[in-house]
Amino acid sequence: MMIRSVDVLKAGSLTTVQDRGRIGLAQLAVPRSGALDAPAWRLANRLVGNPEDAAALETTLTGPVLRPRVACHIAVTGAWSPVLVDGRPGPWGIPIWARPGQVVKIGTATRGLRSYIAISGGLAVDPVLGSRSTDLLSGLGPSPLRDGDLLPLGTQTGPPAAIDYAPYPPPPTELKLRIVLGPRHDWFTDATLAAFTQATYTVTTYSNRIALRLEGPPLQRRHTTELPSEPVVTGAIEVPSDGNPLIFLNDHPTTAGYPVVAVVAADDLAACAQARPGTTVRLWVRPAAVR
Repeated sequence: MMIRSVDVLKAGSLTTVQDRGRIGLAQLAVPRSGALDAPAWRLANRLVGNPEDAAALETTLTGPVLRPRVACHIAVTGAWSPVLVDGRPGPWGIPIWARPGQVVKIGTATRGLRSYIAISGGLAVDPVLGSRSTDLLSGLGPSPLRDGDLLPLGTQTGPPAAIDYAPYPPPPTELKLRIVLGPRHDWFTDATLAAFTQATYTVTTYSNRIALRLEGPPLQRRHTTELPSEPVVTGAIEVPSDGNPLIFLNDHPTTAGYPVVAVVAADDLAACAQARPGTTVRLWVRPAAVR
């Protein structure tokens, strides 16, 4: 009996397995992890007939070269990336029918940063603490892909989507993020907070799955003492001693010792996943809900 699997001929610069992540384990100091651009990950799974929460691949700028050992459907979403099937252009954003032995290459993203590659049946790597996600901070889950890896596939559960194209917004060229101030916004001067939401920041090359690191007008503290470590959530904007804020993403630590000035709205975090170094970032305070 043919084992459903895919050969990794080339891994790409940083390709990881991701699903919905490890939910509800922060009290054990276990980060959530999971797909950074959750809408793109869910769409890729729907396109190939998988449950939305199936494990898929997340790329960073350059994608892998794959060779399935069985016939399967493959879909690529998220960052705009060229797709080649046996050297010929293949579709992006719709299911690709791949025969055994065909070579599927996902190239360098032309817009955005992270692509999602779903394969019918989903990736059947061994789960750790209820998730198949690679966590770069804790080391939980499978290691990032390496050349020569063999990826096991699960059993296909549904037909691929019968569409010609899946409408999906392009990755942003500028981030406009809604924020809620707190829990330590009172550690900063009023003038600093006012400037914070009017300034333009830039994504730095030190960004990763742990945090989106920004560079711009440094935030001046009102208090200069240090905090004991406190719990932090995904989207928290922490301000280290140099004053340049960072936005915690899915692989962030569960506690941190610098003040958190604000938190990014959950609906805006997927856009952070697609922000390349040099992307401009603007922040505005989210209005309070009307009661």
